[in-house]
Amino acid sequence: MDLQTLCNQAAGCHQSGRLEEAGHLYRQVIQADPRNFFAHHMLGILRAQQGRSGEALELVAMALSINPNSAEALSNYGNLLTLMGRSGEALVAFDRALAIGPPYAETLTNRANILWGMKRPEEALAGYREALGVKADLLEALVGSANALRALGRLEEALAALDRALMLRPDTAPLLRSRGALFQALKQPQGALADLDRSLRLEPRNPEALSNRGIALSHLRRFDEALASYAEALAINPRLVEALSNRGHTLREMGQTGEALASYDQVLAIDPGHARARNSRGLALAELGRFEDALACHEQVLAAGGRISSALADAANIALTLCDWPKAAKFGAEIRARLGEPGLAVPPLLALYYDWGLEAQAKCAGAWVDAMPAVPVLSGAVVAGHERLRIAYMSSDFRRHPVGATMVELFERHDRSRFEIFAASLGVDDGSDVRHRIIDAVEHFIDLGPLDDRLAAERLKALEIDILIDLNGHTLGARPQILRQCPAPVQASYMGFPATMGADFVDHIIADATVLPLDQQPWYRENIVQLPDSYWVSDTRRAIGACPSRGAEALPEHGFVFCCFSHNRKITAQMFDIWMRLLLAAPESVLWLKQSPEPAMANLRAAAKARGVPASRLVFAKDAPLEVHLARHALADLFLDTLPYNAHATASDALWAGLPVLTCLGRSFAGRVAASQLQAAGLPELVTESLDEYEALALRLARDP
Repeated sequence: MDLQTLCNQAAGCHQSGRLEEAGHLYRQVIQADPRNFFAHHMLGILRAQQGRSGEALELVAMALSINPNSAEALSNYGNLLTLMGRSGEALVAFDRALAIGPPYAETLTNRANILWGMKRPEEALAGYREALGVKADLLEALVGSANALRALGRLEEALAALDRALMLRPDTAPLLRSRGALFQALKQPQGALADLDRSLRLEPRNPEALSNRGIALSHLRRFDEALASYAEALAINPRLVEALSNRGHTLREMGQTGEALASYDQVLAIDPGHARARNSRGLALAELGRFEDALACHEQVLAAGGRISSALADAANIALTLCDWPKAAKFGAEIRARLGEPGLAVPPLLALYYDWGLEAQAKCAGAWVDAMPAVPVLSGAVVAGHERLRIAYMSSDFRRHPVGATMVELFERHDRSRFEIFAASLGVDDGSDVRHRIIDAVEHFIDLGPLDDRLAAERLKALEIDILIDLNGHTLGARPQILRQCPAPVQASYMGFPATMGADFVDHIIADATVLPLDQQPWYRENIVQLPDSYWVSDTRRAIGACPSRGAEALPEHGFVFCCFSHNRKITAQMFDIWMRLLLAAPESVLWLKQSPEPAMANLRAAAKARGVPASRLVFAKDAPLEVHLARHALADLFLDTLPYNAHATASDALWAGLPVLTCLGRSFAGRVAASQLQAAGLPELVTESLDEYEALALRLARDP
């Protein structure tokens, strides 16, 4: 039998799947002709099919030594090198194959896969697109381009690529799971749920799909169904860490923080290096008041180099809460240096506790909003001509909370002949008197809490709201994606967040000339609207109870009482230095602070001692009912305000109770609120322009009966 006939026979056996017989025949050809390119090349392919990669690589290398200009052999050689993890050599092989030509779509795709594996998504995308230019329906190139586009943050284009792939293979469970994940990234949970349900009809016992389905249900605020989906995934694979981690996130959303913590602990027992679960564990611990343990979690994530976008900000927030000023300064400096860097998530509220200035605050807020997925604006014409202007206030804090308590009388005082008032609630019903007063004060109380962002926006649109006023901004419980869909023709920010939202979908910020002078407009995307006098509102129905004795509050019977009931997060090392100098200069004086977590109080006592002040001169006020808390203000002599973040509702409470507040005018909105209140109350002499002036006036008042 001549060699050509033998080659043909071997190829026929190979094609029909008779691999052993084909291999024997290829070997016969090689024995007869040791430099037969075809037999070496094809036997190499056959050995690869049999899983004998090392032998396959040697055979294809031999074929290339015989014919170095075979693009097909070079491409196969690249595939084998890829399989063996030798990416750099594989890339060289693919480049040589493509230089010889013609440009096979499969070779271009394989080369792009190498670039993708080398974390070079832009080059990978170019390769996939070149492959699709040769063969528009190449499924692997479509999927690869979708992955690269997603990595580059071009989510809509990635979705289009997966749509094309699913047109080719409409009932492919992995493709449906991929598109479901992309819908998740786009914050389109309805689309994600539909794709994941389709994938589960094809592969009912896929635990990853069940876990991702739980995320989609959680985003739709269908929490019980989400937990059931995680449970189903974990019944199939009890060690599926993503399902355990996702269950933790949902439990936190439901307020079941202890159970969430147990879920994160299960993740870390299986995978101690799971950075996201460790960071989430820190957040759960903070919610449970275990701040030192929380900070340790965030620091472990940072030390391990975990790529968790919020870890640095989470650590800074806990350090501020603990009054651990060296760590707060360290984390803050790193955040400040990296503001605007991709992959760094900094809640805009955090920036207000650092004296970074207006430009940094605007940059932080803008980056936060820009990182949110785009959502389509609701369609439909703006309805005008209501008999009364329809105003909706939206908040997660229509409950016993400073915002709810501050706003309630405003709702009661609206002129009903001109305005129809709606309260759109995003939060829980705490059953408080404040909640009931708000419900009674407005004509329409709308509970949007159980609805996802899209349905909530559609509900507001259907109500034909004329002006939507957001009371959250970027605080806990905020849902700016509702605003992003523009359910109302005019949208404004008020009260809850004393800074720019950094969003082009918020038209106005309601302020006054003190807190927000017009020369600060360049750092605000919103149009500044200045109310006359003060933008601050207050509840004049707040009852003041009977004043307790000094002894009952652990205060000395004699001596000047400096006071600050602001959250300890607002106390900076610079302010504390001033306060300690005041205590030293007024020998019988004490500093009365709000009770905070024990580690924070320990840090404050230690800081006092380090500054030469006995820890006994710091007194911490225990929690008390509002009427008692307001009454006990009479035991203090002077409220000392903080910078860069003033007392807001706390300053209002002090003034309502008759306690003078001493402030220093800050650079930004958050640091000018107490000044606005004092000027409206007719006490401009208590607004100082510098910290030196602030300290001098505090001491002068303490020494003057």
